[in-house]
Amino acid sequence: MSTTPFPAGPIQRCEGRAVVVAGDDIDTDRIIPARYLKCVTFDDLAAGVFADDRTELAGGHPFDRPEHLGASILVVNRNFGCGSSREHAPQALMRWGIRAVIGESFAEIFFGNCLALGIPCLSADHDTLLALQAAIAAHPGALLQLDLEPPRVTLDAGSDAQEWPLNLPAGPRRMLVSGEWNGTAQLVAHDGELRATASRLPYLNGFAAA
Repeated sequence: MSTTPFPAGPIQRCEGRAVVVAGDDIDTDRIIPARYLKCVTFDDLAAGVFADDRTELAGGHPFDRPEHLGASILVVNRNFGCGSSREHAPQALMRWGIRAVIGESFAEIFFGNCLALGIPCLSADHDTLLALQAAIAAHPGALLQLDLEPPRVTLDAGSDAQEWPLNLPAGPRRMLVSGEWNGTAQLVAHDGELRATASRLPYLNGFAAA
């Protein structure tokens, strides 16, 4: 698991090693099994990421392999995050250390939940994804640089650097690179305006409207 701080402001680039979890239609119940939804806070969810798959593979799951320790970019395939809309899935991935996801496609609600946490979900066509996954397998410790403007990923393996174009819709991209994805930060930044507005609201100040 990574100790990288959680994202807070504008996100224009993400750098780190990659971990590939291959397969289509990986749903949120596989990402974080339902029994972990009993938690009161999200703080300890990292231990539950892919818990059942990791138990079944007895140390062979990508999230358990030593070469992926500290990885921050998750590379997946088609329709990742389908199934239940539980926000625990991106919360658990973030607490494990994932800061961005690259896949062929994502379930809409999973994509939105990731955006609300500042986790970019970028897509690529089928052949590009396979080429990227093959390159990561050939250079498991290589550094990836993920840029949002323009959306692309670069794998730096010394003299063998490779780059692939990615896709990210304009709206989510603008929110990420401007920092608007962080609703809490937006509220804090406009604290004075919010207090001024609240002071003028009759139902917050104990008197009836005229």
